[in-house]
Amino acid sequence: MKDHASIIPFRTERAIEADALNQNPAERLHLAEAVRMAEAIVFASAEPVSEKQLADRLPAGVDIAAAMADLQQIYARRGVNLVRVGDDWAFRTAGDLAFLMSRETVQQKKLSRAALEVLAIIAYHQPVTRAEIEDIRGVETSRGTLDTLMETEWVRMRGRRHTPGRPVTYGTTGRFLDHFSLEEIRDLPGLDELKGAGLLSARMPANFSVPLPPADPDELTEEEDPLTDIDLEELGLLTPRITDD
Repeated sequence: MKDHASIIPFRTERAIEADALNQNPAERLHLAEAVRMAEAIVFASAEPVSEKQLADRLPAGVDIAAAMADLQQIYARRGVNLVRVGDDWAFRTAGDLAFLMSRETVQQKKLSRAALEVLAIIAYHQPVTRAEIEDIRGVETSRGTLDTLMETEWVRMRGRRHTPGRPVTYGTTGRFLDHFSLEEIRDLPGLDELKGAGLLSARMPANFSVPLPPADPDELTEEEDPLTDIDLEELGLLTPRITDD
């Protein structure tokens, strides 16, 4: 898993202001105001905010990446940090202060062992079909297990596989990344991390390896077709259209 501190060197607000002196006054004022506006937008949003949403609401010509980098560094040592969630941005309690929130946390119903197994398979093997999940687990997967994971909004239907029967493929969502504090799906623990956490048996085969998730889980592969309205109707995700005879 990535160490965010090693990716973006910490700079104090004073250092950021010092760097800004190298810009002309107009550019400096423009960027500073953009940072304030971006801060307000992300702070007020109940959901992570995409860079596209920021670009639509900030003045034209603003360097979104530069503004968010400055804002992220300003909050780097505060009680609330600005973090990336996939391609989106959100404010989150600093990791070392999470214990302060534990008393306010509502106890959620724990996922079953089967649901956790299916979630792990989907995260590492996506895009994956129900049949492929069952093949990996070695047991049948109930429809209710997949429904539970989709109700949490950690798992979604991606598309249909180019195989007989056109089975539905499953993948993870931005909410999954957000809940598990992952910037991208490739930040999932690797083999050594899983062993170190005691999550893998010592009797694993010598040739066992952890699959590498896709770089962009939102992009369909060449083996997938996008879900159409007809597909959604068949899957019970869209109200059937009423046509006049």
